[in-house]
Amino acid sequence: MPLTYQKYLNLPQLLNLQEPRSDGPEQDELLFIIIHQVYELWFKQIIHEVKFIQNSMDNNHQADIFHGFKRVLSILKVLVSQTDVLETMTPVAFSSFRDRLETSSGFQSVQFRELEILLGKRDLNLISRFQTNDEEYKLLSELFQKPSLWDSFNQYLKREGYNVPDELIKKDFSKSTQSSSEHQQLLIEIYRERSNLMEICERFVDLDEGLQEWRYRHVKMVERTIGIKMGTGGSSGMEYLKATVFTPLFPDLWEIRCHL
Repeated sequence: MPLTYQKYLNLPQLLNLQEPRSDGPEQDELLFIIIHQVYELWFKQIIHEVKFIQNSMDNNHQADIFHGFKRVLSILKVLVSQTDVLETMTPVAFSSFRDRLETSSGFQSVQFRELEILLGKRDLNLISRFQTNDEEYKLLSELFQKPSLWDSFNQYLKREGYNVPDELIKKDFSKSTQSSSEHQQLLIEIYRERSNLMEICERFVDLDEGLQEWRYRHVKMVERTIGIKMGTGGSSGMEYLKATVFTPLFPDLWEIRCHL
């Protein structure tokens, strides 16, 4: 039997993965499920692309580095635009099935935590809630011992002949990305003298800004939907989300702006 569109995409299985739990079910629960399942699919693709960028850096394939960044940035724009669809759901509509979420929460997204770790956010508190699942906790814990995207870039700069501080090359990967005045001087030099490397730096800034934009839209969506209520799963809801906005992943690239 020839391969069909349905079989190649596993559509029968995919389209049966949406299982509303409310009675009826409530009109907007299907939308809520689909939006978040699509988010997870896009997270999967972004993770795939970030690893591709890292591999391209390891192999000095500059064209592939730019290609990977372009795709990730395009996906982030889609994530932001999906918020518009979710915001068509009113607070009353969400309240009609919110109790059915029970202890489930976006905080439990393994893939989003994986993405944060790949981008340099190494906070053990972020993965502590996954300790009840050995497989998930093992995946996230092992990532703490591997280079982040920013670490891979610093190693790439080292191979390009730049005197990257040893503290960044031989760093403890389990620590989050920290600002470095010595590294900032190197980046200023790159911005002034190496346009190709400067463009890679700017793609990091685009990535940082794009993720912050998505976080901001997510915060406002939560605020207009549940206000200051506690989040599902016992999270602090909007207050935690607000704290994540405007926290840069690549601080050195923001610090140097006033010196260029």
